[in-house]
Amino acid sequence: MTVAEPHTTLRLNVNGISHTVEVPDRRLLSDVLRHDLGLTGTHVGCEHGVCGACTVRFDGAPVRSCLVFAASAQGHEITTVEGIGRDPEHPSDVQQAFIDCHGLQCGFCTPGFITTIDAFLDENPNPSEDEAREAVSGNLCRCTGYQNIVEP
Repeated sequence: MTVAEPHTTLRLNVNGISHTVEVPDRRLLSDVLRHDLGLTGTHVGCEHGVCGACTVRFDGAPVRSCLVFAASAQGHEITTVEGIGRDPEHPSDVQQAFIDCHGLQCGFCTPGFITTIDAFLDENPNPSEDEAREAVSGNLCRCTGYQNIVEP
C-alpha cells in the first residue's frame, strides 16, 4: 500500500507578486522558487546552506533557501535575485558594481552574492573593506578570489 505524500497549498509573496502553489509539505523554498515559479536565478549548490548560492531575502534578511521549508515562507516577503534590479537595461547598483568591477566569472555564485550584498548595504550603506569581507564570508566563489567582489 502506497501512502500519498501530503501536500499544502501555499500563498507566497515573491518579488512583490502573489503566487499560489500546491507543493509537498517537505518541499524546500529553493525548489519552489526554481521548479514551481521558474525563478532560476536562485542557484542550488551544496544543498546544505554552506555555499550561499541559494541566498534570498526573507523579510529583507538574507537566508539560505535550501534550508527553509517553503511552507514557512507563507506570509513573508521573499526577494530573489530576479527581484533586485528588475529591468535588465537598468541593473541595481549592486549588479552594476559587479559588472563594472568584473566581480563574476562563471556566474554560479553571483545571485547569492548580489542578494547578500543588497541586504547588507541596506543595513550598512558605507561599509569598510573588512565589514564588506565579513558580510560575504558565507558566500563561496571558486573563480574570482573575492578581490573584485569586495574591491573598495
